[in-house]
Amino acid sequence: MKRASLYITLLLFLALLPTTAAAQKGAQTKSKEVQRLESQRKRLQEEIARMDKALRRTASSTKEQLQQLTLLDQQIKSRQEVINALGKEISATDQQLYQLSQEINRLQAQFDKRQEAYVKSLRALQTGRNIQDQLLFILSAEDFAQGVRRARYLREYAAWQKKEGEKLKALRIELDGQKAELEKQRRQKAELLRSREEEHRKLAEDKAKINQKIKELRGQEGMLRKELAAQRKRAQALNRQIEAQIAKEIRAAEEARRRAESQKQGGGKRTAKSQGGYAMTEAELKLSANFEDNRGRLPMPISGSAHIVGRYGVQQYAGMRHVQIDNNGIDIQGGPGAEARAVFDGEVTTIFVVEGYNTNVIVRHGNYLTVYSNLSDVYVSKGMKVKTGQSLGRVYSDPSLGGATKLHFQVWKERTKLNPEQWLRR
Repeated sequence: MKRASLYITLLLFLALLPTTAAAQKGAQTKSKEVQRLESQRKRLQEEIARMDKALRRTASSTKEQLQQLTLLDQQIKSRQEVINALGKEISATDQQLYQLSQEINRLQAQFDKRQEAYVKSLRALQTGRNIQDQLLFILSAEDFAQGVRRARYLREYAAWQKKEGEKLKALRIELDGQKAELEKQRRQKAELLRSREEEHRKLAEDKAKINQKIKELRGQEGMLRKELAAQRKRAQALNRQIEAQIAKEIRAAEEARRRAESQKQGGGKRTAKSQGGYAMTEAELKLSANFEDNRGRLPMPISGSAHIVGRYGVQQYAGMRHVQIDNNGIDIQGGPGAEARAVFDGEVTTIFVVEGYNTNVIVRHGNYLTVYSNLSDVYVSKGMKVKTGQSLGRVYSDPSLGGATKLHFQVWKERTKLNPEQWLRR
């Protein structure tokens, strides 16, 4: 009996032994949601690293100090976003851990039930396992037909037993794979918790830095006001130039519409979508509608890695109650050699120079316009058709900011300024 029990145990052990490859195959991968959150967190951390590099440069002028204040403020916001993303990752991982535990419990119950049935079937054959006993069982039949049936029964029972053993083995492999994944997820969660603690520590350091920077700048309010007044003056000059160009194009389109009507040229028909708006051809109407449909999905208007350092509208400098500026677009900082790129198909309608914004390019997309400012070199010319992603020119590299490039970008509909961030894909 002891030998029989030992044989059963050995057989069961061999049947249930999982292979390494199969166990690895049984492990689950991260959910799509966790992968998305992880990707978002890594992008934010890369952005913070770029800003940190820019902040390490010595700021000698008021302009540079204001830039550093903006970067510090943006870095704190990005750091908080990283902490929020980590919190979401931890929650998603908790959900995965719960689901894995539930699946392991289900598989374990199924395994225990199958194992019990399998062991019982082995015990039932303990008294007739050897070939001699099986032959006696067949030969003791009353007739030949019964002997054939008994032989078939023994074969079928052996085949069933083998099949059950394979099922049990596969179940064991799946169970071990799920347990391995559970441990992996637990380690990932522990790492995420450590990362969140580290980000909280860095956030506190960033807040201390910005408070120190504010103290430094409060002693220079006179120079700050002078610098901001110069910035406002340059921004107003750019705005006037854009508005003048838009008005000029609206007048030209209206004149073209009137000529087409007077000459009854069906092919040259133009339609304005609003009173006093830009009269569009059929092709421009279609382009305008396509541009509008891509709200929130337009690519960044600059090549390479980039982050927004100047938001749209009235911007209050962190901790400086009386220091603010009204931004007609957004400012995007890129790497050295960054190029401005068209965010959508369109036509270059004008290229002009404004002090403080260097060379500027306006691209028309039906009754929408995009403005690309602060270029040092331009690759396009007036009247040229451009495609989404096409390079328009090289962004100016500012030596006073360590060679950093900063593109000023605006979006207009007719004569109305829009918030560019609402149109870009992030």
